[in-house]
Amino acid sequence: MKDTPLSNCERQFLLKTIEERKRLDGRETYDYRNIKITFGVDYGFCMVDLGKTKVMSQVSCELATPKETRPSEGMLFTTVELSPMASPAFEANKQSELLVKLNRQLERCLQTSKCFDMESLCIISGEKVWRINVDVHVLNHDGNIMDAVSVAAITSLSHFRRPEVSIQGQEFIVHTAEERDLVPLSIYHMPITISFAFFQQGSYLLVDPTNIEEKLMEGLLVIAMNKHRELCFIQSSGGIMLLKKQVTRCSDIASVKVSEITELIQKALENDKRARKEDGKFGFGESLPKEHIAAQKLKEAPVEKMDIHETACEIINKTKIAPDIQGDNSPVVHGAGLGTIGEGGNNSWGLEEDVEEEGEMEEKTADKRTKQKGDVVSDPIVISDSEEEDVMVLTS
Repeated sequence: MKDTPLSNCERQFLLKTIEERKRLDGRETYDYRNIKITFGVDYGFCMVDLGKTKVMSQVSCELATPKETRPSEGMLFTTVELSPMASPAFEANKQSELLVKLNRQLERCLQTSKCFDMESLCIISGEKVWRINVDVHVLNHDGNIMDAVSVAAITSLSHFRRPEVSIQGQEFIVHTAEERDLVPLSIYHMPITISFAFFQQGSYLLVDPTNIEEKLMEGLLVIAMNKHRELCFIQSSGGIMLLKKQVTRCSDIASVKVSEITELIQKALENDKRARKEDGKFGFGESLPKEHIAAQKLKEAPVEKMDIHETACEIINKTKIAPDIQGDNSPVVHGAGLGTIGEGGNNSWGLEEDVEEEGEMEEKTADKRTKQKGDVVSDPIVISDSEEEDVMVLTS
């Protein structure tokens, strides 16, 4: 089933709103949608909500024979699946152009960037190594799948634990979780992609495009970066021509967004680790009955702020980014499960409003949520015909 195209009236209306620096969901030009991260009972299971876009990532491991060219390194395999459940435009068991592009970009994001130590997966050189499998499933499509996939993949890798192995001569023993503690992967850095949609030959751009904005865009720029401002890969599609100044500015914006997302991921991992370690405690440290810890009975936890605006401002000052992309507010971290961040659906990069009670949960447990409203005002990038700049063509 093909996706429904936009009508002429819809196209004209959307272009008009973009020119007026407005978006249908109330965000500004550089606003990112709210991110919600949820972990399951098993290590390596992660669900990420980017607005209404929802993806699930599961990491597993198995013993395998290493490659002859790299006998002392483990292996990493990534897979992205699109099902008709996510969108009527997706067909089951069919290699579409979007699916091939997502798999290649995720492979470049994780493998080419060398985000974790592959040699730590070696058991016996040339004979046995660990093979890590990252399976990402798209559950709902509302635009910007690649960013949600990259966040889910690196989060599940950071959350995953493999069995401990003891070696005696040429023999090895794989211990269970009851015998010895599971071993985490050696993560060097967290590469995260940030997508930029361009309109009217690159005159306007939007960060984190939705599905309807992706139908209208003329080009897409994907930048993968870590919080240390190290560029992992950059890819452009659509055949648009971009100025060097545009690419540099997108890189500066991506560095700020990546730093904030990385802080949210680390906060979620810490919350989950604390909840697993403190048997009987949950979320941000408030004691709850043990039945609330079970994954099938996840409940919302109290709200806690995480001030990462200072870190973002330091990056902005170092890179001398224009003040219209800084903003004056920091996101708020929500807890809604074992290591859950955000609520999903609404913008989380704007001003925090007063927290209000919405109802009682169970046995005198209050349910608190924070509603936010973005107020970061920024001008779109407008390129005049009189600019004399070198033009750089990026091809996918």
